[in-house]
Parts: sequence; C-alpha cells; structure tokens
Amino acid sequence: MHLSPLDEFPIHQTPAPLTWPATSDRNFYDRSYFNVLDREGRFMALTGIGYYPRLGVKDAYFVVRRGDTQTAVHLSDAIDDDRLHQNVNGYRLDVIEPLQQVHLTLAQTEGISADLTWRGLFPAALEEPHQMLTDRRVTLQASRFAQVGSWQGWIDVDGERLEVSHDSSVASRDRSWGIRPVGEAEPAGRPDASFRGMWWLYLPLAFDDYQLFLILQEDPDGHRSLYDCTRRWRDGRVEQLDGVRVSVDYQPGTRIPRSAHVEFMNRAGDKIELDVESKLFAPIAFGSGYGGDSSWAHGSWKGAPFAERVDFDLTDPEVMARAPFSLIDHVGKAVCTEADGSVREGAGLFEHGVIGPHHPSGFSDWTDAAS
Repeated sequence: MHLSPLDEFPIHQTPAPLTWPATSDRNFYDRSYFNVLDREGRFMALTGIGYYPRLGVKDAYFVVRRGDTQTAVHLSDAIDDDRLHQNVNGYRLDVIEPLQQVHLTLAQTEGISADLTWRGLFPAALEEPHQMLTDRRVTLQASRFAQVGSWQGWIDVDGERLEVSHDSSVASRDRSWGIRPVGEAEPAGRPDASFRGMWWLYLPLAFDDYQLFLILQEDPDGHRSLYDCTRRWRDGRVEQLDGVRVSVDYQPGTRIPRSAHVEFMNRAGDKIELDVESKLFAPIAFGSGYGGDSSWAHGSWKGAPFAERVDFDLTDPEVMARAPFSLIDHVGKAVCTEADGSVREGAGLFEHGVIGPHHPSGFSDWTDAAS
C-alpha cells in the first residue's frame, strides 16, 4: 500500500489508503467518458481516461469521426498514486470546478491533438446502480453519474482544425466506478452461457428547460433488466417518467438506427412523445476500447509509456460488418412533443445497440438485420 495526496483529506471509506480499492477484484475500475457532438453532424469525438488499480494500469483514448473515417489514439502507462492530476502521457484532464467544468487537453499524439473546456448545462445526476451477473460471478457492479453540457475549444486531426464552441456543440459525460471486465481476458474455466444478448438504449438529451435521461437495457425476450427515465428541470424539479415504449427505425440490412420514437407518460398519465434522429454515428467498438473492440481493451498492459493510432474506413464492408456487435453512439437531434401539443427541440447523445437476438425487434439470432 502507498499513501497518496488524497489521504490528507477526510474522505476515506475503508481502513486503507484511498488508492487501495475495497475489493480485491481485478476488474475494479474508475473512469470518465466524454463525447463531443457537433450539432450539425459534421464530426464527433469520443474520449475518456481510466484507472485500474488492481491491474497497475491507467489509460486514455481519443476517437474522432469525420467524413467516412474514424480515427483513434490510444495511450497507456503505469498507474501512479496521484489521482488529483489525471493524466496519461500527453492526455490530461483537469477539474476546474467539480461537477461543472473540466479542461481536457491532448498534446500532439500520432497526428491528433485537442484543447477543450467542458461546461455543464445542468447539474450532474446520479443514475440508478447498474449490475450484471453470470452463473458464477459479478461481471458488472457500478455507480455512475451523468451530465449534459457543451465544449469550447478545438480538435486537430492531421492539421485539420475542428472548431468547437458552446453554441455549435452538445455533449454528455459520465463518471463511473466499480467492477466491469477490463484488461486482458481471464481464463474462461467451464463455459458460462448466461449472456444471451442485450438490447440497449441510452438518451442523455439537453433541452432549453430540462435535461432528459433515458436508460433501457433488455434481454432477448424483452425483459427490462435496467430502466431509468427522468426529466430534470432547470428549476430543480425531478420528474419520473413511466410507461416507456420505444420503436427504432434501422437502416435496411443493418442494426444501425436512423431514428427512434419514444412514448412515455408523466405521473398524471399525460402522454409525451420523443423523436430522436441520427445526424452522425460512431461505433464505440472502433477504437474506444469498449465491448467488441478488437484494437484496444481498457486496462491492458502495453508497457510504459505507450501510444498508438488506429484508423477505420467506414466504407469498408469488412469493417462495418463488426458494427452490429457493439453499441453505436450518434449525434442526436431530438424533438419532444407534450400532451398539449407544445414542442421543444433538443440535442444530445443517441446511443443504441442490439447485441445478439432481440425478439421484440424481430432479431431472432446474432446475425439478423433489419429488412
């Protein structure tokens, strides 16, 4: 065990130094995720930084989709004990005002650099705890807070400067910590066939008067294993929304959505409708390290320090054949229609994926696509 600067503060939760997790599970993680969404769909970026104490690793990624190319930079290094200054090589995340403003910089790395300042549009919101189990162990047990906001600054890709402003961008971020599969694959042991597939929809959206969060996870038969739908108004009210029904319009021959239509009710039983359209998408398994990414896995030991670049041609059928096996993030344009017919326009992240069968959507196996 080692002391860190955090141990000076009265914030301990266990009888151990702050950098020593309460659990010995190798899959303990502590990570941030951000997106940068150009409202017009000209480009988008996904980025994050994570610490994996039981693996001795910290890493970061920066992914940019522009045109038909998705470019990723991966950075990795040995973990250190100073968690107050988050960094991996040339990637830095500085907290300017907790839960409201952060400064993210990437020094020129493999042709990619960035200087971005985040501003929260609404207060950060703690989501419902997320848990997934197999027959023999906990595979996911995490807490997460989320926030919608915007960015000011720039992203540079091979000399092409992408300007970002609070007016032109919308964004969401999350901070999560707990247990989820990270690092190199563990020995499988006896086969465990408990994962049968997953349907997922995540909509953190910003409107003028409120932020809306919808999280749905369903099993292949449509059973909802995770559900949270709330509207958080600027005046502080938190409105729980019920009776959610979703229909997704997919590009024919794919599982990539073009739009989604959502119906739900407020506590008075008034019906509200939400329509979300994709302006641009980026499969998160193409360079960000999330599930199904063949190029990168969070928490993997790559030697210290380490950096690499990976490019994906989204016009290549062999590349896009892997897209259905991951979640896909979209720049979402949203329209919310109240029961009285009034309409509000908004924007934010439209994240969706169908991994494996999902019978309510008409996908009976792992390879089915929309007709």
